[in-house]
Amino acid sequence: MAYRYNENTFVVEIDHLDDRGAGRAYVPRENKKGKIKRQRVTIPYTLPGEKVKSTLVPPYRKKRARVDEIIESHPERIVARCPHFEHCGGCSWQHLTYDAQLEQKTNQVKRFLEEQGFNPSLVQGTMRANNPWHYRNKMEFTFGPDGSLGLHEKENFRNIISIETCLIARDDMVEATMEVADWAKEHQLPGYHKETHEGLLRHLMVRHSEATGEMMLALFATESPENIPASSDLVKRIEKKFPQVKSLMWLENSDIADRAQAEKSHVLLGRDFIFDELAGYRYRLWFDTFFQTNPVQAEKLVELAIEMGKPEKSEYMIDLFCGVGTFSLPFASRVRELVGIEIVETSIESAKRNAKDNEIMNTHFLAKDARHGLTEVIDTFGSPDLLLLDPPRSGAGGKVMRRIARSKPSRIVYVSCNPQTFAMDIKELVPFGYKLEKVQPVDLFPQTYHVELVALLTREL
Repeated sequence: MAYRYNENTFVVEIDHLDDRGAGRAYVPRENKKGKIKRQRVTIPYTLPGEKVKSTLVPPYRKKRARVDEIIESHPERIVARCPHFEHCGGCSWQHLTYDAQLEQKTNQVKRFLEEQGFNPSLVQGTMRANNPWHYRNKMEFTFGPDGSLGLHEKENFRNIISIETCLIARDDMVEATMEVADWAKEHQLPGYHKETHEGLLRHLMVRHSEATGEMMLALFATESPENIPASSDLVKRIEKKFPQVKSLMWLENSDIADRAQAEKSHVLLGRDFIFDELAGYRYRLWFDTFFQTNPVQAEKLVELAIEMGKPEKSEYMIDLFCGVGTFSLPFASRVRELVGIEIVETSIESAKRNAKDNEIMNTHFLAKDARHGLTEVIDTFGSPDLLLLDPPRSGAGGKVMRRIARSKPSRIVYVSCNPQTFAMDIKELVPFGYKLEKVQPVDLFPQTYHVELVALLTREL
């Protein structure tokens, strides 16, 4: 169902949600030959089955539209709690009840698996979060050219939305962020301009440990704090109001690329890391350490991986894409020997240090890319009994998956943050005799379309 008001305005029914949680509809458009054909259009913040009046927005080649009016709403539509919703890019589903969010995530995982020929009934219902609000332990904010501090505008990366609150971050993280924003404003410190490459302040990263209560503030700037007299006032303000801040960092970054990276680091207060804990193990987190951003749900991931993998004391296993050892340490306590492979050298150094801090002595960590690292480890230690992999959103890729299959582990536990690349990856295992046994989605990111999962594959002899 669709009809036109004019060339760019339509009344349409939302057909489905796309891979980023936005509504999709088909609208009648006139082509160059004057014929009316159906064109697929993305309409953010709409839900399946809704009837909406919408208008295409330029540039028209992107085929996106805004909502002018919701004529018939979805039964699970609610009013978003955050005043910044639909403006900042942090959340995408605050307008949908939490139960409906979980259902959408389960269906998303089923759809991707079915597209690759797997049985969708193997997918369990998405495991809910105990608290779908204030769950993030890490946030990255950006300074606008005028010195304001906030989050990127949705679909407009160059524009910064000044924030008053953030309902998916902890309250004290937001309070510390607002303190830094006030400090920058009072001292009239300019933000970095992405086009002219002028200005001082670039990003603020905030980390918090729910287990230890420690917090880190990492301020990215184009100059050294030694050149900025106001930096001493920042230290005084944070020290007075936020005693839980055990690391206040000033990180120099003069590179043109808009990334939270550092050429030189300065510790303004405390140390250059904070302590965190996960599943009973202690970790050191630096500003650039990758660590799960929802610690409560991350513990469920670890528990599920152990439950599915059933590690035994007589076994040797490989943890591929091991990072700082989030899965390595809990598994190492349950197997004879564990080897972790990770391409990021700083993560490997952290993994070694974390193993030592936790008095785990049966681990070996290798800094190498997944495919060549696998070959080296198998040549040295032999084929594993159990293999766990937790790749980035892009997945492991066909070459790595086939290398895994040729090493013939009896069980493979796949932890994924992208169900689409997960389904494509595990299809590579089927010709080698592997069978998908179970898939358990876990909601680590409520109010967004993201979903993680843990899956078990076994080798049929």
